Amino acid sequence: MQDESARLDDQLAVQALIARDTSLQTTLEDLARVIGYPLGDTRVSIRVWDPDRRTLELIAGEHLSAAFREAMRCVSLDAPAGTCGAAAATRRLAITERIDTDPRWQGLHGLACDEGLAACWAIPVTSAEDELLGTLATYHTKPRAPSEHEQAQLQRAAGLVALTIERHRDRRARLEMEQRFRSLFTQHPDAVFEFDLEGRFLSCNASATRITGFSEAWLKGQRYHGFVAAEDLPTIETAFNRVCQGETQQHIYQSTDADGRDYTLEVTNLPIVVDDRVVGVYGVGRDITRRRAQEQQLRLLARGIDASRNGVIMADASLPDMPLIFVNETFQNLTGYARDEVVGRNCRFLQGPDTDPVTVARLRRAVAERSEIQVTLRNYRKDGSAFWNHLYLGPVLDDEGHCTHMIGIQQDVSRVREYEDRLAHQASHDSLTGLPNRQQFVSRLAQHYRRACRENDFLALLYIDLDDFKPINDGLGHHVGDRLLEQVAQRLVALLDQGDIASRLGSDEFALLLTSVECERDVLARAEAILDTMSRPFELEEYRLHISASIGIASNQDALGQAAELLQSADLAMQEAKQQGRNTWQWYGDEVASLMGEHVEMRLELQEAIREGQFLLHYQPIVDTRTGEVRSVEALVRWQHPEKGMISPGLFIPLAEQTGQIVAIGRWVLQRACQDMARLHAEGGPALPVAVNISPLQFRRAGFLAQVEQVLETSGWPAQRLELEVTEGVLMSGTDRAIEVLHALRRRGVQVAIDDFGSGFSSLRYLRQLPISKVKLDRSFIHDITHNGDNAAIVQGVITMAHHLGLKVVAEGIETPEQRRDLMDRQCDLLQGFLFSHAVPLDRLARLPAHLPPPTA
Repeated sequence: MQDESARLDDQLAVQALIARDTSLQTTLEDLARVIGYPLGDTRVSIRVWDPDRRTLELIAGEHLSAAFREAMRCVSLDAPAGTCGAAAATRRLAITERIDTDPRWQGLHGLACDEGLAACWAIPVTSAEDELLGTLATYHTKPRAPSEHEQAQLQRAAGLVALTIERHRDRRARLEMEQRFRSLFTQHPDAVFEFDLEGRFLSCNASATRITGFSEAWLKGQRYHGFVAAEDLPTIETAFNRVCQGETQQHIYQSTDADGRDYTLEVTNLPIVVDDRVVGVYGVGRDITRRRAQEQQLRLLARGIDASRNGVIMADASLPDMPLIFVNETFQNLTGYARDEVVGRNCRFLQGPDTDPVTVARLRRAVAERSEIQVTLRNYRKDGSAFWNHLYLGPVLDDEGHCTHMIGIQQDVSRVREYEDRLAHQASHDSLTGLPNRQQFVSRLAQHYRRACRENDFLALLYIDLDDFKPINDGLGHHVGDRLLEQVAQRLVALLDQGDIASRLGSDEFALLLTSVECERDVLARAEAILDTMSRPFELEEYRLHISASIGIASNQDALGQAAELLQSADLAMQEAKQQGRNTWQWYGDEVASLMGEHVEMRLELQEAIREGQFLLHYQPIVDTRTGEVRSVEALVRWQHPEKGMISPGLFIPLAEQTGQIVAIGRWVLQRACQDMARLHAEGGPALPVAVNISPLQFRRAGFLAQVEQVLETSGWPAQRLELEVTEGVLMSGTDRAIEVLHALRRRGVQVAIDDFGSGFSSLRYLRQLPISKVKLDRSFIHDITHNGDNAAIVQGVITMAHHLGLKVVAEGIETPEQRRDLMDRQCDLLQGFLFSHAVPLDRLARLPAHLPPPTA
């Protein structure tokens, strides 16, 4: 009776263990001890099935030795061994009456013998759903089989083991579920609240305290009303009440944290349902403060993009053809395409026949490389009209640095491009004639020259300089000169063949590059055509002007090394044409090159002459026409070269005027002439007025008046005995300024004469305004005056006009008595020429008689 009571106590203890939170192993060990009582001298083992490993794990068997338990710890059902393996594999009671003869114990007989085991009964432990949970086994010291009563006891014991294992599993499942829920609750990045049905906080997670700034202890018992703005409260209360009725609700509201900072929560409220009854409310709140700010920024950005004056496009870089997924309003206005017409298409539809393929290739390369690029290319609108598109294209990267999209920003720069084209045209073309300027001509010359050399083509260049353009431009005004240049350009263009190029190089210089000619004969025919077209009169406003041209010719057959030499050679040939009398052409050759070499050499020697004082002054008398009395002298410069001897002024004066060296020479002549005359008079000679030629460059140079005053002061020569001779060209260029200078000279007592009068074309219209005292007739009218009626008439007209204006007239180049008599008859006042005296040094001038020669009857 005491044993039955003890066993009952053990069973109650097992039930208590099942109910308590003890480990499965402890519970099963206690259960094995209880099961062993009714079976007598029996040892019990309980194994638990591990489905992952497909093994039976020994959990309970306290009456078995440690060695046996270790050896039998794990039985695999893939190779079931022993009675337990058979029971689990067959899901039936397995009985081994004699272990030592049972083949299922093969290899384990010795182990069982050492343990003192002779028989083993094993029963599978299964759930109500016939799921294998483990095995229950009893071991006996003597061979035997179980009775029906013992089998029934085993069945009941197996049920108790199954209940124990299932209860443990259920408890573990509940525990795990609670832990999962607790992890979700505590680790959730969003705020999680639990409310009672009155809206009071019961609990919250760490995210809630982080977002609100309040601790959980402080929040407990608070109602949610205190965290909702007054204007949002009615909506929130309505939503909360509906949750209490079992509905899920979502809403967004703004609140303020413990530090006074505003935040925005996106809240989902869920009912807590227990036994089909709502007992509370869960709230899951996501802090969307930053997201709302970003959304606001995105909305502003979207509005800004749509309001942008630039077209904005976005393409999906993850798809092969990179289709457009977005275009803004400006793009639609710019291209004429609606959004639904372009989304899904590659933007190559904007390209057209004149889109630069090189630029397109650069764009495609940048797209392939997912890199930034800026280009300007010609695109086309939906209506077919073209526009210049300045396009920026760049990648849009995700957080991992992968390109997901390409964004393009378009700007219609058509007006800018047109303006740039106009600027480029203005930079490369002459604004007056529209012809390519020198820079553009040189560039195109270089291109044609390289091609001609490569393909062995004939190329010729004509360098054209208008003869006597400056007097027209200065005398009639620049507006007349401009119209003349325009008409010259038109006539030259009319002579061009296809492929030829005309250029205005500057001032009155033009050039033609002939690419269509095949031989020298064709070139000369073109040169003659130019001379012929220039010979025809130009009708300009009220003027009918005649002009000629000097042409220099060079070709790539002249053994030149580069394109620049072709232009230089033609220029040199043109200068030689000028030297030959103008209105002609000259082909570049060895003779021209030699002359130009001499020109360069003389320029250097001229500079040395100025520096070393190699110049001399000779004086030619100017005599009274009737009496032959010497009235004044003209100072004429001479160059005494240390090796070449006396060099004619006709050689170095034009060169000095071209190079600007005439200014320094003129300054020396003025200074020396006044000093010589002062010295001659001081030595007892006559106080003869001296005439000094003033070059246009010297006359226009700033400080010219001061220079004259300084010379007069340092030399002591009276201003009334100094006469300055200037040409018509000087007076016609900047007439107002010239007249100003002349008046200033006259106020100082200096006399002024016009030299080479009559060689111009329009000086008579200004003559009455000029403060001059005499005019000098150009020698070209004098040398044939006795047998050329036209020249004689001109001379007579000038003398008559000058006398009418109170001016003296000097005739230059008098070489014969007949010329002297003719001029005397025409009442010319003064004469100058070899008939009276050559230009002589100062010492010979002092010895000349006062009359040259005696007057004739």
